[in-house]
Amino acid sequence: MSTVTTSDGTIIFYKDWGPRDGKPIVFHHGWPLSSDDWDNQLLYFLSKGYRVIAHDRRGHGRSSQTATGHDMDTYTADVIALTDALDLKDAVHIGHSTGGGEVARYVARAKPGRVSKAVLVAAVPPVMIKKESNPEGLPIEVFDGFRTALAANRAQFYIDVPSGPFYNFDQPGVEKSQALIDRWWLQGMTGAANAHYECIKAFSETDFTEDLKKIEVPVLVLHGTGDQVVPYADAGPKSAELLKNGRLKSYDGYPHGMLSTHPDVLNPDILAFIEE
Repeated sequence: MSTVTTSDGTIIFYKDWGPRDGKPIVFHHGWPLSSDDWDNQLLYFLSKGYRVIAHDRRGHGRSSQTATGHDMDTYTADVIALTDALDLKDAVHIGHSTGGGEVARYVARAKPGRVSKAVLVAAVPPVMIKKESNPEGLPIEVFDGFRTALAANRAQFYIDVPSGPFYNFDQPGVEKSQALIDRWWLQGMTGAANAHYECIKAFSETDFTEDLKKIEVPVLVLHGTGDQVVPYADAGPKSAELLKNGRLKSYDGYPHGMLSTHPDVLNPDILAFIEE
């Protein structure tokens, strides 16, 4: 396995496919998944001649199941360790959901020359939780419910989420894919319960407003209006507005997991942005 070891001894698993001299694209997965959630995109962009890289966040997938570090600053430090080890230059960073928050924080802090563009897909920025500065956010009781369900029966919770709101399989007229549900469950159960529990706080309460304001490179923000996990109105449009060089593309009725349900639409849109 390809791994990098961080300063605190955490082993981060990653995939690195394609020509070494190809333009690198780095993929950042959502909660509680792994780099395997990017299978479709990795193969698509690999076929276009790109070098594709995807890692498992600490406590997720095949990376170390650590006792600590399940917060956005540490996740970002882990990405810095990975990109430094691979010496990536002019990379495109693409993040889905929690991974979008990771991308926002990393790109805002990246060394000059490391990043050329970024893509945020159904991403958690600017901030999910309802508070005085974000009255449109989701109440903390929603995330407390996630924690309660995870602690009570993680295996069942990881069936319920993809069977319902993640892919909008609970909506009228939406055809359910058991394969996607099973893939989601398998990825989730491969990771650590403590990491997933603590990551709920990281993705829901971290405020990325200042990160977004600092980013200079072009950023494409993609969000479905039917997203039940990260509601559209409090995420995509707000992020695009905060970015100096941001562009919002909306998808009518698309779910949170639209990269898996509609890759035939999203992949070419992302490719067109990268190749501009």
